[in-house]
Amino acid sequence: MVVPSSLLSSDPAVARVVEAEERRLRENLVLIASENYASAAVLAATGSVLTNKYAEGYPERRYYAGTEHVDAVESLAIDRAKELFGAEHANVQPHSGSQANMAAYFALLKPGDRVLGMSLDHGGHLTHGSPVNFSGKLFEFGHYGVDPETEQLDYDAVAQAAEEFKPKLIVCGYTAYPREIDFARFREIADSVDAYLLADVAHIAGLVVGDAHPSPVQHADIVTTTTHKTLRGPRGAMALTRSDHARKYNSAVFPNMQGGPMMHSIAAKAVAFNEAVQPEFKQYATQIVQNAQALSSALAAGGLRIVSGGTDNHLMLVDMRPMGLTGKAAEAAMHAAGIVVNKNTIPGDPESPMVTSGIRIGTPAVTSRKMSVSDMETVAGFIVDAVKSANDEVALARIKTAVSSFATDFHVPGLDDA
Repeated sequence: MVVPSSLLSSDPAVARVVEAEERRLRENLVLIASENYASAAVLAATGSVLTNKYAEGYPERRYYAGTEHVDAVESLAIDRAKELFGAEHANVQPHSGSQANMAAYFALLKPGDRVLGMSLDHGGHLTHGSPVNFSGKLFEFGHYGVDPETEQLDYDAVAQAAEEFKPKLIVCGYTAYPREIDFARFREIADSVDAYLLADVAHIAGLVVGDAHPSPVQHADIVTTTTHKTLRGPRGAMALTRSDHARKYNSAVFPNMQGGPMMHSIAAKAVAFNEAVQPEFKQYATQIVQNAQALSSALAAGGLRIVSGGTDNHLMLVDMRPMGLTGKAAEAAMHAAGIVVNKNTIPGDPESPMVTSGIRIGTPAVTSRKMSVSDMETVAGFIVDAVKSANDEVALARIKTAVSSFATDFHVPGLDDA
């Protein structure tokens, strides 16, 4: 993609930033599990004139005139989302995953109600009851975690926690859990204590629609997700609900929580949903998991400890303590080598969330660049070399040159398909 001449001439400072970001995306290995590359079509819709239109309300029920075209594109996005996930109802207006979750809580709960979710340090999200987040401030949260030995969910232990805590809502779906989630078992647990079930699949939505992970739609009362990450759309979110929750959820988004929806983003969501229903998207989702498993195995062979012993999805957690590093130090070393990951807490982490003992690595973005299982051996080699050279600036610079040479050979969606 070439930076538009209008931006170059009117605001060279911003144009330079955009150009620099394009170089970074091309020359680095982006391994942050929550990041991806949007297509040129998604980018075009995001940057379209639909950003000009204010459209409070829902299609055919707006508070403004002149909405006939944005009504059409939102209706298209809703219909495509329902078809893609096999859902009874969809709301495509939430601006972010956090807001999609906030609306779910407001639709199903009253302030002070009890909610059971996974603790943040075991793989949950801030909106799953962190005391610094609105969720932990407005609702009474109890938490479950992974088994300390297997570092995987123990569903019997979750059931026991639910029986003891008696929540009105149970949250499943996570931000840093590398294993498959048994949504049917969570439904059984929720029913056993007469609780609602919320599935937050922000990370695995693309795997779900690509048949690379079981779907929660037939089990959960509400399913929330972002539209970027593995779904490869614009930054934003949506929710899928049972028909009996549709009106309550819609009202929880607007007028309760948000004002005018971002119609340009909703149009881009519609584009992404259409891309995700194509046969090649299933191949992409399958490749994400295959790449993650290959990368995990190669890192383990290189001497790194993989939390839970592997992965079933798009991400893995790596314990950096055996290498004598914190997650923060490992992230910095890898960034200096052109490898972009994020520090991340791991189960039983003694470090603070700003330091951590682990890193989180994901394969959605590199898979979008058409990297395959055979390329993961090379990527793993770069990672192991960078970690072992954490205190050697010369070595890290050498690795960065090699990473750039490797990465620039691969297609960059949104830049090379414009």
